[in-house]
Amino acid sequence: MAKRSVLSSALFAALVMPGMALAQDADKSSSAQGSQADNSTTNLDRVSVVGSRIKRVDVEGPAPVTVITRADIDREGFQTVGDMLQTLSQNTSASFTGDLAVNGFTPNAQVVNLRNLGPGYTLTLINGRRPAQYPQPYNRDNNVVNVKAIPMSIVERVEVLTGGASAIYGSDAVAGVVNLVLRENYDGNQLRGTVGTTQEGGGDSVNLEYTGGRTGDRWSTTFALQYAENEPVFGTQRDFMADTRNNPWGLKLQPSLSLVAISAAGLAGPPGHNILELTPEQCAAFGYEPGQSATRGNWCGSYTQDGSRSIWNKNRSYSGYINGKYNFNDNIEGFSSLTYYKADSKASSGTEFWGTAGSPFTPSGVFYDPNFGDLLQLQRVFNPFELGGNEAASTLYNEKTWDATVGVRGTFADRFDWEVYASHSEYSYSSDQPRLLAKAVNDYFLGQRLGTISGYPIYELNMDRYTSPITPEIYRSFSTRVRNEGETASSTVNFNFSGDLFELPAGPVGFAGVIEGVRQSTTLESDPRTNPLRPVDDQTVYNLVSSGRTDGQRDRYAVGAEFRIPILSSLSANLAARWDKYDDITAVDDAVTYNAGLEWRPFSNLLVRGTYATSFKAPDMQLVYAEGAASYSSILDEYACRSGIGLGQALDGNGKPIPRRTVDCNVSGDKTLYQTQSTIAGNPGLKEEEGTSISAGFVWDIMDGMSLSVDYWRIKLEDAASQLSSAYLLETEAACRLGSYEDPDKAPPSASLCNNVLSLITRTSAPGTTLDGRIERINQAYINTALRDISGIDSTFRYRKTTDRWGTFRFEGSHSLNLTNKYKQLQDEELIDYRDLRPIVFYPERSRLRASGSWEYNDWTTTLYATRMGSAWTARATTPNQCYTGVNSGICWGRRLAPFFLWNASVAKNFGPNVTAQFTVVNAFNKQYRNDPGNSTYPYFNSYIGADPLGRRFYMSVSYRF
Repeated sequence: MAKRSVLSSALFAALVMPGMALAQDADKSSSAQGSQADNSTTNLDRVSVVGSRIKRVDVEGPAPVTVITRADIDREGFQTVGDMLQTLSQNTSASFTGDLAVNGFTPNAQVVNLRNLGPGYTLTLINGRRPAQYPQPYNRDNNVVNVKAIPMSIVERVEVLTGGASAIYGSDAVAGVVNLVLRENYDGNQLRGTVGTTQEGGGDSVNLEYTGGRTGDRWSTTFALQYAENEPVFGTQRDFMADTRNNPWGLKLQPSLSLVAISAAGLAGPPGHNILELTPEQCAAFGYEPGQSATRGNWCGSYTQDGSRSIWNKNRSYSGYINGKYNFNDNIEGFSSLTYYKADSKASSGTEFWGTAGSPFTPSGVFYDPNFGDLLQLQRVFNPFELGGNEAASTLYNEKTWDATVGVRGTFADRFDWEVYASHSEYSYSSDQPRLLAKAVNDYFLGQRLGTISGYPIYELNMDRYTSPITPEIYRSFSTRVRNEGETASSTVNFNFSGDLFELPAGPVGFAGVIEGVRQSTTLESDPRTNPLRPVDDQTVYNLVSSGRTDGQRDRYAVGAEFRIPILSSLSANLAARWDKYDDITAVDDAVTYNAGLEWRPFSNLLVRGTYATSFKAPDMQLVYAEGAASYSSILDEYACRSGIGLGQALDGNGKPIPRRTVDCNVSGDKTLYQTQSTIAGNPGLKEEEGTSISAGFVWDIMDGMSLSVDYWRIKLEDAASQLSSAYLLETEAACRLGSYEDPDKAPPSASLCNNVLSLITRTSAPGTTLDGRIERINQAYINTALRDISGIDSTFRYRKTTDRWGTFRFEGSHSLNLTNKYKQLQDEELIDYRDLRPIVFYPERSRLRASGSWEYNDWTTTLYATRMGSAWTARATTPNQCYTGVNSGICWGRRLAPFFLWNASVAKNFGPNVTAQFTVVNAFNKQYRNDPGNSTYPYFNSYIGADPLGRRFYMSVSYRF
């Protein structure tokens, strides 16, 4: 269960209740502080936790810090670091889709996203140091740390600080800091093996760990090895995902449009209808079922193709860790560590898709077929059996990362601790993705181009090939593998020191200082064949464009200081300030941040605290150094439509332009609908994003073994970097040129917004021609725009009771409630609170709870763990309390979804002092999704608001210490 420290209860009791010593947890996986007997007197040494470099005996400080120990992780049934971090009450479920997002940008990574500001606004550290970031940017834009690459076997505890901490750690610590502390000072050996499976099939797993350590008079070393592997889980292995007819709401649905030829001009049949007539035998050869609708007519399609995707990646990983210390004398200690992680993973979309839309050989998405006498649009989805099975269309991921640190620490003047270290880490990544070759697949189904008619290419569809299943050999003949590679590195040199400067009447003045230099680099190389500006040839990849190339380096230098000042015996202040200097191509030169905190203990069992902090985030390197890629897409030229100017549009009888509504222009063949180039590239002109955060609360030691903490928090973030869509830019450009939006109730854009937007759109100047005024390029550059202002309340309750006859009972729970969620995209817009409104930015739940209860009796330990995600928006929140009509009448939806609960249960037994066995059930009640009948599209639930389609799963673990 999340708690502030393995020593927290004892330290707090010793400080606020003199003469009393609280019994300690004798956690069987000993922490860095060492195991302690339940009834022994506690030795209170100064410790350092995330959020401050000043060591102190009281863990509870001015800012709330949550600590999850290794024993907590084991008891509550978590199998990976990512699984555990997902349950933080301050975290959001929005960024933990991971393996479910098969077609996302980072389907093989997991991240931390405190307060839902975005994973790039949470600083993730390992032993207080920045690791190399994930080479593939999250959601294409943000650089993040992949917590999936941190092996569980080497983690001793996790420390979580929420709120701004840039005055201590620099950039990115806006929403908070997550610090993963690795094992040290381990003495002995431990072997641990875990096997697991899922109740509904797939996902069999094995995890083998070896942890060892040795100590001598002047030295110690800790080392660990881990091997982990799991089989994939496919949608076909979950009944409600295997067949769209099995959807949980009982919706009567049509089969997918898996094999169609749509009449685009309405010459050979009604426009929009499928004019490809297949016999029942031809449909059966694909495993298809008949479908019929007024829009598409009759066709044959699939109910099961969607289920062929993987919902849990296949993984195999190897990791190693070694940590060593050597005492040169009583005052100087050398230390070093090395970690290594390698993973091979596989994610499968299950099917491949081809159609005339997106093909460079049919630029308008259609072609003329003389055999049909019509313009046709084709759509063909290949079944898994045509490709060679569910795993044939898999993307392969090869990742490895390593981190090395060497340093020296010691004391001087009997009261100052100092440390100097150098660290370097690297992360390399490659993805190997199956894709179709545009020319080869076009030639296979359409043959050679026969000419052009009215600007449309002429082909003859090969009916025998198009209406017959292909073989895996045929698939390989017109497919290829697209390879993207990336590498990041991070190097740090750090000198820090801390100690007591001098005595005041109320106690010593604590001080800590830091001098730091960091170099970060990133390189991302996309397969050059996916560049849309590359000339089309036989290696052009179908319907895939790259994110281009990113290559950049950033140097940062920092100086910081902290003070802890005892004002009264019951009141102390904490002050920190930091200066960061940047050496890169951005507009960021330097940044100064500070924070201030107060601790007041009016009574021996009560701590009242508060903080104010500033923070900043330097632009992510991807947003700065991405050379970008161009793509071609269809747009509606809103200015040309609404003004009637340019593009050779018709004039009225007086030779004047004819203004129109966008709904009138947005029809096929209109001159204001055309393709243009969009560019997406980094913007070196981005400034830093700036934040402020406040917190205020208390910690109350109610009675022996029982405590309660409550803290209010608020975070304000300005100048967040974002990208504006082409549709938004074109709508705003028209409003700027014409003086108003088409919606008369919408306030006109400001002059500053117009200056920005007009500079991003390039139009052709060719008077007297139909090209005059045509958009040549839209630059979707990143700009500093958004404002977020969020607030909430965090609370934690703990109770521990040890009895003579019935053992030890323990309950711990933490809850986070979001009070406000204010947002505006542009400075001139109104700041709106979306907590109780359907948001324009994603915000999953308004509250989260995690809780666990344990009973330790003799050699047995039983734990029940639960997490609750608060209510969230339905898929049709804009039309609440309505029902479907027609065949689905009677199925209704509301505005918000009920809370979502997940439960874990575990039972552990010690077989003597050296052997422990534990049986764990994850998702004990097999809760797989939120009930949302308004979600009518596969997979019929929203994975971004809390879902677990893997369902109930079982793990058996045995550990042996020797």
